[in-house]
Amino acid sequence: MDNLTGLQATLQQVYDQMLPLCGSLIGTAQGLAGLAALLYIAVRVWRHIAAAEPIDFFPLLRPFALGIAILLFPAVIAVINGVLQPVVGATNNMVQNSNQAIALLLQQKAEAVKKTDAWQMFVGSDGEGDRDKWYKYTHPNDPGDTGEGILGSIGNDMKFAMAKASYNFRNSIKEWMSEVLQLLYEAAALCINTIRTFQLIVLAILGPLVFGIAVFDGFQHTLTVWMARYINVFLWLPVANIFGSIIGKVQQNMIQLDISQIQSSGDTFFSSTDTCYLIFLLIGIVGYFTVPGTANYIVHAGGGNALLHKVNTLVISSSRSAGSLISGGMTADAYGNQRENVSQGMAATAMTGGYFKDKDDNGSNYQKDKLSGK
Repeated sequence: MDNLTGLQATLQQVYDQMLPLCGSLIGTAQGLAGLAALLYIAVRVWRHIAAAEPIDFFPLLRPFALGIAILLFPAVIAVINGVLQPVVGATNNMVQNSNQAIALLLQQKAEAVKKTDAWQMFVGSDGEGDRDKWYKYTHPNDPGDTGEGILGSIGNDMKFAMAKASYNFRNSIKEWMSEVLQLLYEAAALCINTIRTFQLIVLAILGPLVFGIAVFDGFQHTLTVWMARYINVFLWLPVANIFGSIIGKVQQNMIQLDISQIQSSGDTFFSSTDTCYLIFLLIGIVGYFTVPGTANYIVHAGGGNALLHKVNTLVISSSRSAGSLISGGMTADAYGNQRENVSQGMAATAMTGGYFKDKDDNGSNYQKDKLSGK
């Protein structure tokens, strides 16, 4: 688990190392922005001159502002990150506090387990258990082991071995399931942060190009879309930290219930508490993949879904239109060729055949007789 947590810092190092690569597109973006600024200013100045109006210089400052932003793009990214980074730091402290509380509770649980009779009988300090303690616990009427006998000793040895194997098996299964789900839980958090880091790197490297395109008329929205997308992706980590803090609080309560169970019954076993703990880990695994959608509630950065919706709508409408044309043609043909004669003319109608033949080569007049009521 510590190795997975350490990979979070590695991702941040990768981002810091890749961020200077955005400077390679600054020259290209400046040339693109220069061409766009020339067209932008020329069109507006010509329009004012053609209308014999005074030139409004304030809107003409926009290309120059974007050009300065392109020139100082690393500083622009640093300002954006500097504004958003405190949110990451605050939520990261929430997760660390939750993890420290969970580690303390797990230590208390381990100490409580060591104080139980079952652990002392079947595990002990050497891991082999204590048969004498088990015999005294299961035979309170013979604490001195005086009436056991040879055959009774063999039978009790088998009973002790089976009881110890059962205890170790139950605890091993529970620990194994908890470890696997905990590993998947940490892996889901790492997966979200990895995707976030990759997208931030791509957005940062292509940022100067976006700023240059935004100077052109009709592409001004690309700047706000890029800004919204960058902030949206950046907020994935704070949202994931808050989600992890919530799940951590649930884990704390579950561990406290488990400790209470150990203190009251002297053993830890599969119960509703353990089942709920494993279920909450599954919820945490699935919930981490809802982080992008939750971040969309804070800063909405749509676009792709609308395009997909339009494509789907176009396909569905085309299918419906084709179906209506086919059904309409069959209906018209069933009632005769008057529609074709009126809309297309006799010559056009003669070039196309209907769906139903009114009279085939054998001289059958079935369709004609059916329509006439014969």
